[in-house]
Amino acid sequence: MTKVTMSVNGVSVSRDVGGNTLLSAFLREDLRLTGTHIGCDTSQCGACLVHVNGRAIKSCTMFAAEADGADVSTIEGQANEDGSLNVIQQAFQDHHGLQCGFCTPGMVMTTAALLKENPKPSEAEVRAYLEGNICRCTGYHNIVKAVLAASGQDVSSIAAE
Repeated sequence: MTKVTMSVNGVSVSRDVGGNTLLSAFLREDLRLTGTHIGCDTSQCGACLVHVNGRAIKSCTMFAAEADGADVSTIEGQANEDGSLNVIQQAFQDHHGLQCGFCTPGMVMTTAALLKENPKPSEAEVRAYLEGNICRCTGYHNIVKAVLAASGQDVSSIAAE
């Protein structure tokens, strides 16, 4: 067992973890932050995406011990301080950027990383950036609209697929 300490959504946490404990398991099982979804456990789907020290990371590809001392942000930390939806979350709701909701946490976290890097991405840039996230419901069109809306762009001209 190894003691890890990190900031998760602005709160300092310390726990003993096994050397093979994935960050995704640590967040879900030890911290009960179940918004980080496990879709594949092989880095294929993106449902477990979190931010570690400001970088988008698929948490099933990182051991919890590797995040020792890190600043981790999960979907639970994305809402506004008053608990209301942030701009990205609201855009996903407004533009039906979710269906079953399983991929949504990873999509929202990926969108936050994209908009941090590129505040006004084109539709093609959004689609390319989201390639590491799988939506089993094939809701990509509305997800792309939600991302563009979250960036403050007009989405009325985007044709339905």
